[in-house]
Amino acid sequence: MRCPRCSADNLAGMKFCGQCGAPLGGPCPSCGSDNPPEHRFCGHCGSPLGRPDLQEAVVPRPFPPQPVAVPGTALPGEMKQVTVLFCDIVGSTPLTERLGAEAMRDLVSSFLAATLAEVDRYGGTAPQFTGDGFMALFGAPVTQEDHVQRALLAALAIQRALGGTQNSRGADILELPVRIGIHSGPVVFGPVADRFPMDYTAIGDTANVAARIQQAAEPATILLSEATYELAQSYALVEPVGPLVLKGKVDPITAYRLLDVSQARAALRPSTAARRTIPSTARATWRS
Repeated sequence: MRCPRCSADNLAGMKFCGQCGAPLGGPCPSCGSDNPPEHRFCGHCGSPLGRPDLQEAVVPRPFPPQPVAVPGTALPGEMKQVTVLFCDIVGSTPLTERLGAEAMRDLVSSFLAATLAEVDRYGGTAPQFTGDGFMALFGAPVTQEDHVQRALLAALAIQRALGGTQNSRGADILELPVRIGIHSGPVVFGPVADRFPMDYTAIGDTANVAARIQQAAEPATILLSEATYELAQSYALVEPVGPLVLKGKVDPITAYRLLDVSQARAALRPSTAARRTIPSTARATWRS
């Protein structure tokens, strides 16, 4: 034990310094109560005793104590009608093997900077990231009547940003093939844990379907679910794709490859429920 006066080392359990005679215990600097020399904190008020030999051993707590949920209560969350967009880099595993970890990290950083700028430009948020992609939400946390339009315009903007040419703002952009899958429907938007500091995210089958559609998309394409297309058929130029067998789904689904969006038509009508229609046999059609 080190003496606070002369810094001499003393055997554990000694009450006075063997070199200068100073007491090795002492009063608490906060409340003045006497404490045994081996105490790190005051037994009366809980304050650190502040001795040099003990301060080094005090480890600060990284987070304040988190509230514990009362048994039987639900986590906070809100049911939202949203459009979910999943986007990932095609062939990321062989790309990582070829480039190496550091170069791949830089590439993913550039990919996220370019794509999330477009998500943000159209009012979306990205609460979930994977090693080579992300999930974006339109319609949560802020409710947006035109969440379908925003998602489709953002998807096309992402495709342009990663297409190997210059965008309308003249900035250099990446040559990086990605897949994008989009699905619309209800989710519960909220936390997934009550005792850990984590961002809110979307929970529900809508997010699962969007992820499966993205996995089924061809490189450099954008696939829409039928639910999303029904909400966007008045302004979305598409071609039917399918039937697709999605992992975890019993029945095959029809999807649509997004080719373009008429912004003039999109501006006329928010994304409201549209009548159910039989897909056209034409390769690419506008629906009115």
